[in-house]
Amino acid sequence: MDRTQLERMDIHMVLSIVNEKLRIECDSLDALLARYELDGGWLAARMAMIGYRYDSHSNQFRSAGK
Repeated sequence: MDRTQLERMDIHMVLSIVNEKLRIECDSLDALLARYELDGGWLAARMAMIGYRYDSHSNQFRSAGK
């Protein structure tokens, strides 16, 4: 999983993949960013485009409206 691949995917697929990686492989957003060499600002901006933000308590991106 790299940024180039993620940029070509539907944003909802990116959300699904990122949340799965957070659930199974990474115990924090920082761990995910380091493991896959992703830019946190870029990922946060992409998720914000569909109304999602990172919730550290649940370790996943969740709808900002919930």
